[in-house]
Amino acid sequence: MKQLIHIAGLKELDSAAAEFLEKTAGHSLLAFYGPMGAGKTTFITALCRALGVREDAVSSPTFAIVNEYRGGSGQDIYHFDFYRIQKPEEALDIGLYDYLDSGSLCLMEWPENIEQLLPEESLRIYLKVNPDGSRSLSWED
Repeated sequence: MKQLIHIAGLKELDSAAAEFLEKTAGHSLLAFYGPMGAGKTTFITALCRALGVREDAVSSPTFAIVNEYRGGSGQDIYHFDFYRIQKPEEALDIGLYDYLDSGSLCLMEWPENIEQLLPEESLRIYLKVNPDGSRSLSWED
């Protein structure tokens, strides 16, 4: 079933994150697709905030590739940015499957750079910038 969340602006970000977490409950591998500047990191920051992560702890892992956060109830959350990955082996070198198989929430930006390594059960979320500057999140559940 196709799911859609419309985000008119930054003021709606927290409510959109809460709605998204409710609708995707049970999924731990979340792959976010969207062009540069679409708001992937901004939305993931809102998700982490909704999960109780200190906001100042969340940052883009562009250079580190993965950041680890602790949620409000003590759960591990892994935030990946595969933008700089040029070969699948680079993702394997960081122990990708250890993270993906951990059962912890894995939030992935630029998953298209490791598409062949993503487990089948990964939920693919598409972030689109609309002509009016609003954003749309869509996925098949």
